[in-house]
Amino acid sequence: MTTPGGTTSAPDPTRATSSSSPARHAVGLGLQRGWTEFSQSIRSTQDQGFYLFTAAITVGYLFLRRNSEVEGTDLLLPSVALPSILGALIAFGVVIGPAYALAMEKEDGTLLRHKAVPHGLRGYFTGQLLFQSLSLLPQMVVILVPSFLLFDDLMAEASGWLTVVWVLVLGLLATMPIGMVIGSLVPSTQKVGTWGMLPVMVLAGISGIFYPIQVLWTWVQVVAHVFPMYWIALGMRSAFLPGEAAALEVGGSWRTGETLVVLGVWAVVGWLVTPRVLRRMSRRQTGSQVEAARDASLQWVR
Repeated sequence: MTTPGGTTSAPDPTRATSSSSPARHAVGLGLQRGWTEFSQSIRSTQDQGFYLFTAAITVGYLFLRRNSEVEGTDLLLPSVALPSILGALIAFGVVIGPAYALAMEKEDGTLLRHKAVPHGLRGYFTGQLLFQSLSLLPQMVVILVPSFLLFDDLMAEASGWLTVVWVLVLGLLATMPIGMVIGSLVPSTQKVGTWGMLPVMVLAGISGIFYPIQVLWTWVQVVAHVFPMYWIALGMRSAFLPGEAAALEVGGSWRTGETLVVLGVWAVVGWLVTPRVLRRMSRRQTGSQVEAARDASLQWVR
């Protein structure tokens, strides 16, 4: 998951030059910027505190329920709940993180500087992809390490880690564009909570994270099936749980093929639509708008 960390020393795309093609150079700068932001993030006490707080809440909840059995099975609740919670945290972080980052960088003029150089938005997009990808790692480590020490039967088969990898990759590609579109459309950073955080929390509530989705109304299940969060959590459960646990799911199956298709469609559509939304947003952005956004942000802080 991404948290607000310092990024002031990230490379300025308007300063460097290269003999390679402008597009390749922009991608290189984006990768450098993404790595710099990640390095700063893992050194940030604010971000470290956020990771530890999230881990404490998650592991603490599972520890309190460590002896609870899932109805109709011999599985304990931590075995079933942990992969679902991981799926929700991944989706939440990769939507809200980019949304906040993009909204803030509209206000501070970062996007305007990227717009001023050839393929600058492509470089920005590349940097965000690397940063968000790397930021998932410490989030998962601080939750998984204590969980494997405290609870039994969390990973049914070693091959499940391969499933974790492809679910993570597809989940990232499917959800990050949503966050970037939200960040592009919101008028200010303060609106990200209303436009982004609140809807994602509602989706977490109806996506079978904390209870079987089958207990919900049919139309609510249909809504949950449309969005990536349900499928990320389902994919994570298929990675961690034994095959017989699929009986708890809709249709009594892990629906791996459907998971690949739904997340793949979201990824393709998102990565086709998002650059167009970013270009349209950047065309409308001017120096006077950045200055006005800064003033409004300062007023809000006061």
